[in-house]
Amino acid sequence: MNTKLSLSSFSLAVVALALSTAAAAADQPVIGLITKTDTNPFFVKMKEGAQAAAAAKGAKLLSAAGKADGDNAGQVTAIENMMAAGAKTILITPSDSKAIVPAIKKAQAQGVMFIALDSPADPAEATDALFATDNYKAGQLIGQYAKAAVLANFAGKPAKIATLDLFPGHPVGAQRHNGFMSGYGMAAADAKSNELSKSAEIVCMADSFGDQAKGQTAMENCLQKNPDINVIYTINEPAAAGAFQALKAAGKEKGVVIVSVDGGCAGIKNVKAGVIAATSQQYPLKMASMGVDAGIEYAKGGKKAKGYTDTGVTLITDKPMKGVDSKDTKVGTDLCWGTK
Repeated sequence: MNTKLSLSSFSLAVVALALSTAAAAADQPVIGLITKTDTNPFFVKMKEGAQAAAAAKGAKLLSAAGKADGDNAGQVTAIENMMAAGAKTILITPSDSKAIVPAIKKAQAQGVMFIALDSPADPAEATDALFATDNYKAGQLIGQYAKAAVLANFAGKPAKIATLDLFPGHPVGAQRHNGFMSGYGMAAADAKSNELSKSAEIVCMADSFGDQAKGQTAMENCLQKNPDINVIYTINEPAAAGAFQALKAAGKEKGVVIVSVDGGCAGIKNVKAGVIAATSQQYPLKMASMGVDAGIEYAKGGKKAKGYTDTGVTLITDKPMKGVDSKDTKVGTDLCWGTK
């Protein structure tokens, strides 16, 4: 046996394998996912969806999140780090829809495709595409439900409405708020506006930042302004939970209709328990998996995703109202995200 020849052949095989592995790695699509936070179950499920889709299709996923909703600096840093790591597609849920735009434009100039998930940039055209819930429609669904519930349960008693919103100027907050008003039958701005509309029927508007504790404080303040509030719109289910705690502490939890948006498992449990009358369920896993698919297509063929794709919304309630299409909490639980 020629030992030198065998060693030489083995060495060549190792080198060939190394080169093959390096080539495969070089061809592997690198996709970034930047969420607002890494604690909200909505974004946890979004990350799970992106990881599963990337693993199934041979892509490398980089993930990052802001420290809190509104952490634009953290998201800008994440963009820079992902570009340095070779990401050619970045999926992002903008914490600050306007402030993030310069960083997006800078990355796009270097060939990076941006897809907004859940929340659009401002303007929406700043990203190549948007995969998201139709937030205006989500608001309309719970507005229609609230109107029907008032007519069915309040025997002609006028509605006194509180809205627990996100914070001023955010597209998602405005679309859900104005959509709710439109669905209820109040005059409201259309889906393109980032301003919150007002009406005489809305006796209190307060910012909750989508947070349970802040939602409770906001509701406490609203009850001080008007103790007879009987309809409450909330930007999301944590804010709804906070509103209910404020009502319960004041002994006013009976005879109040709370509606919301999200469809997380904790929120669906609150619908089943009667804390929330109805919620519009959205689908973060679908947003993320579609984003990864688009990133792979861009990496392999250069085709960019474009425009808006509606990822669906369903009204969930165990107390259906005539004329308002809905599904029950069993369906909601099957499709929810977070801990069941």
